[in-house]
Amino acid sequence: MKVAIVTESFLPSINGVTNSVLRVIDTLLASGHQLLVVAPTSEEPSYRGVPVIKSPSVILGGFPVAIPTPFVSAALDRFAPDLIHVAAPFWLGGEAIAYGHRRGIPTVAIYQTDVAGYMKRYGLDFATPILDALTASIHKLATLNLAPTQDGVDRLRGLGISSVDIWGRGVDLELFSPERRAATPVQGLRRQWAPHGERIVGYVGRLAPEKQVGRLIEVCGIPGTRIVIVGDGLDRQELEDRFTGYPVIFTGRLSGDELANAYAAMDVFVHAGTEETFGQTIQEAHASGLPVIAPSMGGQRHLIHHGIDGYLVDHTRWGAFREGVQTLVDDADLLRTMSRAAYLAVADKSWERNNQELLAHYESVLATSASALVAA
Repeated sequence: MKVAIVTESFLPSINGVTNSVLRVIDTLLASGHQLLVVAPTSEEPSYRGVPVIKSPSVILGGFPVAIPTPFVSAALDRFAPDLIHVAAPFWLGGEAIAYGHRRGIPTVAIYQTDVAGYMKRYGLDFATPILDALTASIHKLATLNLAPTQDGVDRLRGLGISSVDIWGRGVDLELFSPERRAATPVQGLRRQWAPHGERIVGYVGRLAPEKQVGRLIEVCGIPGTRIVIVGDGLDRQELEDRFTGYPVIFTGRLSGDELANAYAAMDVFVHAGTEETFGQTIQEAHASGLPVIAPSMGGQRHLIHHGIDGYLVDHTRWGAFREGVQTLVDDADLLRTMSRAAYLAVADKSWERNNQELLAHYESVLATSASALVAA
């Protein structure tokens, strides 16, 4: 099968969209499919032997955004795909979905980013109706839309889109594991970050306004704790200034073994953002054996079992994150119990298993399209 993957983000950008696209590519290659990637970012002409075509783009808010041009249609004409996989469709993905609709080629659109929600965070509420209308117009033309949680399904259906199903995300269970905790590099990190044996409260992710990392300030000052913030972004300097004088360590962006070791060195994970469609770092934290404290809204509601592998808190109440963290660091037995439950929550969510569900969705839309052609 020839699959064109059209994505709004790709290497060298590292984020949830890019990471899931890379995992999809790995699965499709292992299954023997022929691939093409079209993206607004790429420093290399190929990835693992897959051609990567870079579309024209501009930088907005630090992110490359594709410019609508006939470029996508021309690239897809040359490749002649059997199916088009569209990751987090906006300008580029919208053009690809419209192309598939015109040509009768099945399209599977992956809903990953609530653009309208992000605009509210940046004080651009007036743009919400426009962005909602744009999102609806893009996804309505897709053969199938896949959202990571029921929240995403409800969001799309609320925009009048009926062809929606759930496809979650996998997690790298070989990279992220509680077993790392005993490893020498991780023990070294713990001595470096918590020289007096303090509990380490951590965050991993972009340092951007919508992530609300500043809310970790309410966790500062809990006796016997240190805070480690892993990641980089536009808000880093502001956050470093805000946390001056507190026992907070900023590591910058980490990846691979360094990232996995950082998770394994932590005791509790805090995720303060309220606008996530999913929350991949929550799954990585769980896989590392970390209970997670997060707001009781957004995609994370479907990842955390309250009181079992973490706590879902009322983010509108100041001190809610602090209470969740303090409950865990004050009770070693509870922390151990929740740590085991955290790993079990994702123990069956490998990327391989997750992406087999995606392939089943592919087969379904291809069969439906074939039936429609026969009927015509």
